[in-house]
Amino acid sequence: MSSTPHFLQGVFDFVGKGLAEPVSPDTGLRYVVPGGLTAQPLYFRGGNSSSELIVVTLLRDGKPMRLFPIGAQGSVNVPLRVVEDVDADVTLELVVAAPDGTSGQVVIDFGMVVF
Repeated sequence: MSSTPHFLQGVFDFVGKGLAEPVSPDTGLRYVVPGGLTAQPLYFRGGNSSSELIVVTLLRDGKPMRLFPIGAQGSVNVPLRVVEDVDADVTLELVVAAPDGTSGQVVIDFGMVVF
């Protein structure tokens, strides 16, 4: 079976609205699995420049699938290979939550294969 890697990645500015209110820092952090294909998340790596804890959430059709807390001025590396397959026409999106008024940059590197 042939597979193609796909990445959602970059450095994004954020301003927190509260840990319970995630926001999308960029439309480039959204991916719709093409019809007839399946995606499998492989890993998430992230970094946080702010002095507060932030949470990056992987949404599956708008509902939380995985949470990635990143400590103040910290980083995280999470392997996801054994998580699950994501079917065609499902929207995956990464959003960021931070304490109200907290600002900074988040580094996101989310890798998956599509087959």
